[in-house]
Amino acid sequence: MHQFHYAGNKLHCEGVSLESLVKKFGTPLYVYSQNTLADHYQKLDRAMKPVDHMVCFAMKANSNLSVVRTLANCGSGFDIVSVGELMRVIKAGGDPKKCVFAGAAKTEAEIEFALKQGVYCFNAESEPELVRINKVAARLKKIAPVAVRVNPNVAAKTHSKITTGTYEDKFGIAFESIEGVYARASKLKNLRLRGVQMHIGSQITETTPFEKAVQKMLPLVAKLKARHHIEFFSIGGGLGIVYKGALESGSPSWWKTTAGKTILTPQKYADRLLPLLKPLGLKILMEPGRFITGNAGVLVTHVEYVKRTGRKNFVIVDAAMNDLIRPAFYEAYHQILPLNKKVRPTMSSDVVGGVCESGDYFCKDRPLPKFAAGEHLALMSAGAYGFVMASTYNTRPLTAEILVNGKQVAVVRERQKVQETWAGETVAPWLK
Repeated sequence: MHQFHYAGNKLHCEGVSLESLVKKFGTPLYVYSQNTLADHYQKLDRAMKPVDHMVCFAMKANSNLSVVRTLANCGSGFDIVSVGELMRVIKAGGDPKKCVFAGAAKTEAEIEFALKQGVYCFNAESEPELVRINKVAARLKKIAPVAVRVNPNVAAKTHSKITTGTYEDKFGIAFESIEGVYARASKLKNLRLRGVQMHIGSQITETTPFEKAVQKMLPLVAKLKARHHIEFFSIGGGLGIVYKGALESGSPSWWKTTAGKTILTPQKYADRLLPLLKPLGLKILMEPGRFITGNAGVLVTHVEYVKRTGRKNFVIVDAAMNDLIRPAFYEAYHQILPLNKKVRPTMSSDVVGGVCESGDYFCKDRPLPKFAAGEHLALMSAGAYGFVMASTYNTRPLTAEILVNGKQVAVVRERQKVQETWAGETVAPWLK
């Protein structure tokens, strides 16, 4: 479970009240729990212990250097999708040799840099990419380890913008084409066929889609092992988290939804998949992101105004869609809690930001405590796809990030100054 909780009426991250962080660092403010990050990684790592495996944290979920270092210290590998993410791993003290390089549009420069750093494997998304990797490797006189991302055409039953495993999606190569692709790739002299990979989507909260995808893949993986001596099978990421009811009645209830259903725990996931995976005799890779960091972070914001119209009660806060875009982009739910849990009536409200867009909202018509200007709120479960998707839209500077470890507090990203939002820009000389 995560380590955000009420102590008395005050919302805390581990041993530190969020109010104390607001007083010191201002808002909007991302706050991460280091012990939650480590705990989530370790739970999944332990659950998969019966097989040779490697957990590769998906950097796209949260790439803050201190988050990456926390996981590297736990022994994590990393799933990267750009040369920038690989550079972040190196800067944070992670091991490039435990990195898998995914992404559909790798450039020659990215491939060259990754080869020189000795990444564990490239997860290729197309045959032209395999040809490009072979070409770069030949120029460098290296052998490039590769796996092909298989599109198993299995629906993940998740949001349309985060499903990745059907033939309607841009990712991977069709299941039926894989044997031919591997046969042709085996003739490229500067490639080593190291494994095979799949990933069907994100925020999956039941085991059935994972089981269906793995069961469909098993005969194919066995053939690839026999013919090409692959050493690993990556089953991707996608394990979901609780957004609704991430904190109930003042006590952490990370393992249950508001409907009382048990969420997909690491052990439940392992119990259903290990019997299928063990007989392969291959190393198993996983690429979780949200599962590790999602519930490990919150976004704290200040209520600037409360505005009542004829039909609506608007709670206008200083955070906005440029800080946390998930509600605007995915229609995503984030639980919203007061930093001070005093008794108050409930009122249906929209919580909105100051960006000049009607889509700039965190919730609509939600029963919430009656908030007043000057209060502070926490948007829960904001540790994944939060800051990493932030922008400076409306020339709003990027917010600060804080890491908490017990009662220790560190600023792990300074708040951006407004002037820095146009750093690197210049006025064309003919306009001066």
